[in-house]
Amino acid sequence: MGHGHQHEHMHDRFFGPGPRGPRGRWGEFGGWGGRRMRRGAIRGAILVALRDEPAHGYEVMRRLEEMSGGLWRPSPGSVYPQLQMLEDEGVVRSSEVDGSRTFSLTDAGRAEAEQAAVPWQAPGETDELVRGLRLGMGQLMSAAKQLAGAGETTQIERGIAVIQKARKELYQILAED
Repeated sequence: MGHGHQHEHMHDRFFGPGPRGPRGRWGEFGGWGGRRMRRGAIRGAILVALRDEPAHGYEVMRRLEEMSGGLWRPSPGSVYPQLQMLEDEGVVRSSEVDGSRTFSLTDAGRAEAEQAAVPWQAPGETDELVRGLRLGMGQLMSAAKQLAGAGETTQIERGIAVIQKARKELYQILAED
């Protein structure tokens, strides 16, 4: 694993996967807990997302983020190949609706969706802590934006130093294991 890949992974962990998805993997919880989803977990999650009504790929991603309470933001790179595979297996069918490809469950898909479990159904203490970390990061970004807009040069320089120190301290916490 090269250094560049590690940088991308850390970027994904804090800001979610970029437009190209989580680098060929089957997604992570929101880019935040660092826990990878089991390969089969995204399959079940997509089926559950399509259980109530058909949707296009982007809507499936939005539903999954909503259903997980923001813990998991799947990328197009993880959702679209899975939708294609589900269609190839006859579990999902697609149709063109207003120029957009819409996916719906077949009878086989509906049966599988009833049994499917989603990985975030029983959030534990760690998930609450991750939500708190995410909230704190959002508040930090908000403060940094205000400083960038209203701060003077020396204040902005001090703000940069504070953020760099915080980043180093977070890595030190990770290094303690």
